[in-house]
Amino acid sequence: MSAQVLVRRPPRGATALRGRVWRPTPFQVFGFLFWLVMCLAYWRVPLCCDAGQHAAVVERLRADLLHPRHPTADLPGAGSPYYSPYAVLQGAFARLAGLSGWEVVRLAGPVNLLVLLTGLNRFVRVLTPRPWAPVLALAAMTLLWGVERAWWSGWLSLMSMTGTLPYPSALAIGLTFWAWTWTGTRARDGRPVRFVGPGGLPSWTGYAGLGAVYGLILLVHPITSVAAVLGAVALVAGWQRGWRPAVAGRWALAGGAALLVGAVWPYFDVFALTGDTSVDAMHRRLYLDLGGRFGLALLGLPALWLRARRESWRDPLVLMFALEVAVVAYGWFSGHYTYGRILGLTLVPLQFALAVELAAPRPWPVWRRALAVVAAGAACVAFLAVHAGAVVPRSLDPVGFAQPPRWPSYGWAAEYIEPGEVVITDGYYAVHAIAGHGPNLAAPTWPDAAVDERERLRRVAAVQAYLDPASTPAERAAIARRYAVRWLLLTRWRQVPEEAVVVAWSSRTGEVLARLPE
Repeated sequence: MSAQVLVRRPPRGATALRGRVWRPTPFQVFGFLFWLVMCLAYWRVPLCCDAGQHAAVVERLRADLLHPRHPTADLPGAGSPYYSPYAVLQGAFARLAGLSGWEVVRLAGPVNLLVLLTGLNRFVRVLTPRPWAPVLALAAMTLLWGVERAWWSGWLSLMSMTGTLPYPSALAIGLTFWAWTWTGTRARDGRPVRFVGPGGLPSWTGYAGLGAVYGLILLVHPITSVAAVLGAVALVAGWQRGWRPAVAGRWALAGGAALLVGAVWPYFDVFALTGDTSVDAMHRRLYLDLGGRFGLALLGLPALWLRARRESWRDPLVLMFALEVAVVAYGWFSGHYTYGRILGLTLVPLQFALAVELAAPRPWPVWRRALAVVAAGAACVAFLAVHAGAVVPRSLDPVGFAQPPRWPSYGWAAEYIEPGEVVITDGYYAVHAIAGHGPNLAAPTWPDAAVDERERLRRVAAVQAYLDPASTPAERAAIARRYAVRWLLLTRWRQVPEEAVVVAWSSRTGEVLARLPE
């Protein structure tokens, strides 16, 4: 007798009791893949450029969390805008985990990228429910810049991300996307801004919390906060309806909370930076070759024009772009070139408007198909001309794509120099990197509100005088005593002074480390 197998079938509708099956959105899939690939690309490239400055900030906070010295010089650090809440959190983490400044800065990259990607996804979902729009917005934001490299803090093109992800500007932009999400949601739908569970906080408390986020952006990266506030103004002006006294009061509360957060931060006075012009000259080059570095983003202009036709000039992306262009133009005509730092976020309305338009359901009219073809072609051209080297390792590169910069490490020199000891160096890489290991420079590299600019320039002149081949041993000794210089880190083209003793050298760069007599 053959055995019969009985199969029990579940009753109809029983599976509904088990809950809905979770399916990832397109952005959750492609966003995770982007995070993974970008982290690998970022991790394979040595930290460069301003990373040494940020590592120095962490080192000083690790040494003294409450009263840190100047980030790069043997000077008081009170009033330095580098000591933001983000930096203080990094310094505390470095103390608890026993990590160096360089290690903490390196670990910050993936964290900042996570904040950035989640914020981008949420903000685009406020603009449109189209599921593919955040994916296209990510592609546009990282590729549609220009056919020449655009590398600066706060400019998040694909190539630039390999070096700028650990900077405070990357975190500030991610927080800006989150702040715009909450601002747009409240302005458009009239729903309270909540930051805790389903019950949420009272509406007025939510506005205060939203303002606190803008205040945090102000402290973490002040120039990014300019673009963040312009975006908030555009969202509120574009979507808020019914300006009752209570509504105006709630937005005023948000603004007041932002100002209060900035005012109570004890490490520096963020509002004193508004009249600081010491870094304007160095930012003038941001306005050069705008077409080569940003021209492809103009493909978003047709999408912005369509939004203006459909929604009128009050469309938030249209307003955002107009306000940010006005501020960038003001920076050029006024000579306050630092405002050019917001050029990266000025492209966002163009890039996101294009992404929203191309995420529209089919069938497409002819003009939208043509726009999609041109945008895809531009993205491919930009990838091959500028960005491919960011994600294609040199060992797998069959073409010879331009690679991210690979700066040398100065760990070999830091092994001999005690934290806090003063160094004179003539190397471009060394002057940006060595302070990140703990030593001090005789002259700070960048202007800083904690140091009178005249004092910094005097120190720069003294270093130049010391390195002058015509200087005498007595002149060099006087400068070394004045600034307590103990070490020289010199390029291979510079002759080592007769009073110095060479203790180490780099086989990669040819630089030598020499000790001065006490």
